[in-house]
Parts: sequence; C-alpha cells; structure tokens
Amino acid sequence: MALSQRLEFRQTQALVMTPQLMQAIKLLQLSSLDLAAYVEGELERNPLLERAEGEDEGPAASAEPEASGAGNSEGGEDAAADWIGEDMETSRSSMEEGLGTELENVFPDDGGEKSAAPEAPPPAYSEWSGAGSRGSDDGAYNLEAFVTAEITLPAHLSEQMALAISDPAGRMIAQYLINIVDEAGYLSGDLDAVVEKLGAPRADVEAVLAILQTLDPSGVCARNLTECLAIQLRDRDRFDPAMRTLVEHLDLLAKRDLAALRRLCGVNDEDLADMIAEIRNLNPKPGLVFGSTMVQPIVPDVYVRAAADGTWQVELNSDTLPKVLINQRYYAQVSKTTHKDSDKSYLADCLQTATWLVRALDQRAKTILKVSSEIVRQQDAFFAQGVQHLRPLNLKTVADAIGMHESTVSRVTANKYMATTRGIFELKYFFTSSIAAADGGEAHSAEAVRHRIRQLIDAETAAEVLSDDTIVDKLRAAGIDIARRTVAKYREAMRIPSSVQRRREKQAAAF
Repeated sequence: MALSQRLEFRQTQALVMTPQLMQAIKLLQLSSLDLAAYVEGELERNPLLERAEGEDEGPAASAEPEASGAGNSEGGEDAAADWIGEDMETSRSSMEEGLGTELENVFPDDGGEKSAAPEAPPPAYSEWSGAGSRGSDDGAYNLEAFVTAEITLPAHLSEQMALAISDPAGRMIAQYLINIVDEAGYLSGDLDAVVEKLGAPRADVEAVLAILQTLDPSGVCARNLTECLAIQLRDRDRFDPAMRTLVEHLDLLAKRDLAALRRLCGVNDEDLADMIAEIRNLNPKPGLVFGSTMVQPIVPDVYVRAAADGTWQVELNSDTLPKVLINQRYYAQVSKTTHKDSDKSYLADCLQTATWLVRALDQRAKTILKVSSEIVRQQDAFFAQGVQHLRPLNLKTVADAIGMHESTVSRVTANKYMATTRGIFELKYFFTSSIAAADGGEAHSAEAVRHRIRQLIDAETAAEVLSDDTIVDKLRAAGIDIARRTVAKYREAMRIPSSVQRRREKQAAAF
C-alpha cells in the first residue's frame, strides 16, 4: 500500500476551559466571605472596576417555587446596556471574537438551547438585610472603626507575670513558658526540653511554673487536665483527699463507674454526686476565655419566608452579593490618550476581565436562586411541618428539575446557607439519603430518622433506658425499616452515649 499526503478538514466540538470559565466556576463554589475577599482583590487590581453606589436601585423581585408561573422581566437587555456601552468596542460580538468562546459558556449545563422567550427576571434581593448592614452614605462617624484590640492570653499572663516575678532570670523563664502555652491554657512543651533549652536548673523552672499557675484565669499553665482541675479546686479551697482521688481517676468518671469511685473516695452517694457536680462547674479549657481567633457568624445567602398565598418565597440576601460596575467613563478617557500597543492590550484585558466578573456574579446569583427555589419546592413539607417530614433528596433530582449538571448543583450548595423560620441550614443539609419503609410505602429521609432516634432517647426515663434493639423495634413499628448497626451509627454520629452509659448518667442525676 503506497503512502501519500493529502489535506483534510475536520470539524469537532470540544469544551474549552477558558480562564473566564474557570473564574466563573471558582466564584460559584465560594462562600459569601470568600467571594467578598475575592471581589476586593479584583477591585484593587482592575482600575475599571468600581463599587456600585446605588445598591437599592431597581425593583426587588422574588421567586415563588410553588407558584404557577414566573413573571417576565422588562428591560433586561437595557440593564446590561448600562455597563456595556454601545458606542465602544465592548459589544457581545466583539468580545466573543476576542475571547474565542461564547459568554453563555460560563455554565454550559444551564440550558444550552436558546429560546425566543423573554429573559428571566433578575435575582431576588432581600429587603430583610437592609437594616444595620453598613454605615450610611453621608460619611457619618463610624464608632466601630475605633474598637479596642482584643487582649490575648499571652499578653494577659505577661502583665501579671511582671508583677508576680521580680527576678530578671525568673522573668525570662516565665516569658518562655508563657510563649509555649496553647490557646486552651495548657503548657504545650515538656519541662525537660525547657530546662535544656534555657540552661536553667530544673528547680528554678518548676518554681516559676508554680507561680504562673497562680495567675488568672484559674487553671492556666497546667500540663494536663488533672492538674488544671486541681489548680482550680485549690483556689476554691476544695482540694481535700476525697476530691484529689476523684480528680486522679477521671477515667472512671468518664465511664460513669460510680461504684468504683465511691469505693476509692470513701464517700456515700450524696457526697459523690456533690463532688461530680463541682467538677462539672470547673473550666477544663481556661485559656479559651481569651480567644485569639475571631468567630465568624454564619451569614445566610438565601431567605425563605411564607407568602400570603401559602407558598414559600425565596429571596437572595443582598448583603452577600458584591455589587460592582465597570467605569465606562474612565475607560473612554484613558483609551483616547493611549497610543502604545501594550497599554491598549492592558486596557482591553482589564475591560474583558471586568465584564466577565460582572456577568459571572450575576449568573452566580441567578444560579443560587434557581437551586434554592427547587430545594424549597422539593422540601416544602419540611418548612411547613418540621424535620420529621424531610424527604430523601439527591443532587441528580434537583439537577434534572432545573436543567443543570450535578456538579453545578454541588458547587452551588457548597458553603451556602438558607435562613428559614426553623433556623439557618446549609443547603447540603436538605440532601439526605433514603431509608426504606417497612410497609413498602414512601422512603424516609436519613435526617428525619436521626431526629426520631433523638426524640426517643430524650423521652426515655432512668427506669426505661432504650437499647439499640428496642429503638429498632420502635422505628419498625412506625414504618421505618432500619438495621441495628445503622441505629448505632446514627447515635454515635449525634454523640449520644450507649444505653449503659445513659443509664449511669440518669441514675447519677437522680441522686
């Protein structure tokens, strides 16, 4: 067979992961705090981006998942024209030619077919979060900007150490010990290593440590839990021989072996109950009073409330949606005076990046609203009657209902929260596995079954503590087909002790 050369044309289709597409996917799975930090970085890097001044402009729309139909948006293309000038080379066709891809390719699973129907309404922005969100625009004095710095545990201990120790060598040893105290207040290092590191006599190091253990908060600089509780009991003048024995046998207390503790401590049931109650009033982690890390509150991305017609209204939290615009006036001024090719290329890149960021943020909001609305529609019984009516739900069910891919739904539900009349829940909370019904009826949600198990255990008495087998029988009587090992797994996941330990705790509480 002879070899020959020929020229062929082939046409293929492939999904190209452009930088803009990767940026949109990244934005979709970011939490509200991470998204705000990302947008702040883009505002610093891109001179064409600026914050939107009028955040409350435009009507506030809402999505009602149980309604018969959604309203059509008027002027959807006019809104886009506000930040894309028609007289400049920033039109849709010119951008597609420069990027080599279509703008709708940001989320390829979101209904690729084009329709002649009017554009969907813009995302719903909640009116709930307007009060107290930020300072007013009139430049009012912001007192919160002058909040004093939080006092840390090392700084608090150093201030007391300066008054308790006057010897310079002792202060040096004390400062080194303070530096190796963890955030819970425990001494994380070994004394032998400290002695070798500082080259000081062990007696001096132990003497300094004894002084540090008298500082506030009580129990700080302890080397273990037993020593921490002993320090606090000495401060209360309650460290008698019986209490010393109890502290030295905390493992028996954890096992609720009260009979062995009574025998070792030499006390009766009433005294032992008082001693255990006193132990419970102590602080096992005294250093956490001076927390070094700020606890970030959960900010919901979506609000769900009951509408007047009995349906559920889903609204986006406007505070979690960064609002940025493209400064077209600045771009026009700079582009007129730019003559170098490098400067023109830089401006074009900035304009393309800014345009894609604005579009990606808008598409992200619409996608979150669409997924949240479908979750509310699927779990309407939960919002109306409680967690016991939570239905089994998976990503594929929601993805098929809204015409998206499962990976898109998974990214949307990651690190997103929904505020409801029953509390704040992560979107992934509503996706649970199913447990078959004993009578062949509708399957039960795993979360609803866990809730039933907790209810049964909370209702038990000291005389009738339910074992795992008894719980299985009660659940099967209620129409839930579940195995004993599944009940034990759910119970351990909820950090509920076994029936033996619960019986000991209830008997001890009865004294």
